[in-house]
Amino acid sequence: MEQHVDPGQRGASYRFSVAPMMDCTDRHFRVLMRQVTRHSLLYTEMVVARALHHARREAGAERPGRRDGRLERLIGFDPCEKPLALQVGGDEPALLAEAAQLAADWDYDEINLNVGCPSEKVQQGRFGACLMADPERVARCVEAMAVAGPLPVTVKHRIGIDTRDSFPELLAFVDTVAAAGARRFSVHARKAWLQGLDPKQNRTIPPLRHDWVHRIKAERPDLIIEINGGLQTLDDCLQQLRHVDGAMVGRAAYNHPLRWIGVDEAIHGAGSAYAGRPHLARAAAVLRGLVPYAERWCGQGERLWPLARHLVKLVEGVPGARSWRHQLSLAAGERQAGAEVLERAARQLEEAQSSAPG
Repeated sequence: MEQHVDPGQRGASYRFSVAPMMDCTDRHFRVLMRQVTRHSLLYTEMVVARALHHARREAGAERPGRRDGRLERLIGFDPCEKPLALQVGGDEPALLAEAAQLAADWDYDEINLNVGCPSEKVQQGRFGACLMADPERVARCVEAMAVAGPLPVTVKHRIGIDTRDSFPELLAFVDTVAAAGARRFSVHARKAWLQGLDPKQNRTIPPLRHDWVHRIKAERPDLIIEINGGLQTLDDCLQQLRHVDGAMVGRAAYNHPLRWIGVDEAIHGAGSAYAGRPHLARAAAVLRGLVPYAERWCGQGERLWPLARHLVKLVEGVPGARSWRHQLSLAAGERQAGAEVLERAARQLEEAQSSAPG
């Protein structure tokens, strides 16, 4: 299951990725998605560069790759999650350069700078979407990250903020940051209102402008452009891939993980282990794929629930789904719960499938 990426291919145009999402794309959800797609790029939640700096000092600067303590909590991952990008937030080139070094030390496949989050807390830290107002600073950050280590530096951003929302301003931002060394632009095709809308509203209220992202690619064909925002199905992504290099899906992947079972076959040209299986059998196979990871995780004295909390989205739209989710939540919430809970839940799905009509 581990994905081995040739360093020479790092920074390639991944055709499909699962967007970084706070409180969602932790290490456990990423392992879940790796059962669904073996070839897509996954992202961490955003990690603040200053927090990495302090964690590195705590671990000891002379041992940057140390795999315990606060650094492990912030950026640790299981090898099965690769290919994997570390997303960081910050506006200080020196700290972001240090983050890029850490990402390389910890064997990430790329490092991504967040220039898209509109939350008030992130704005107070002077990073995220508010950085779109200062493309020169973003360029300095990207240049520092690119010089600091071997990993490709990519940027996730909006199409604009507040009244800075013209296409020429967007293209100027992209040009400035590309000249500094950014390898790929993941563009959320909505602008962000930094005042008046919360992060959830900023994901839905500003109108989508997929055409602007298409236009960036058309006017800058040498750049790698990935589109994000409003993509709900695999067909949506395939339509977008006629115009851009990659498609990024966020909440639709978190809320409906099995919806993306066909990604490897349709987008990556790889065979699918789930071909021909009915819905519940697919869900059972995903659960069984998680068992080795759950055994490793719980074997370290950790609880099952941080993994299992993501699984309640796995089964939907079938009779008995609510009862199954309830039973799983109760069992996984027990302090001593282990991987056997997942095995039992998978068996219940298989039994339900075998007794289903037709």
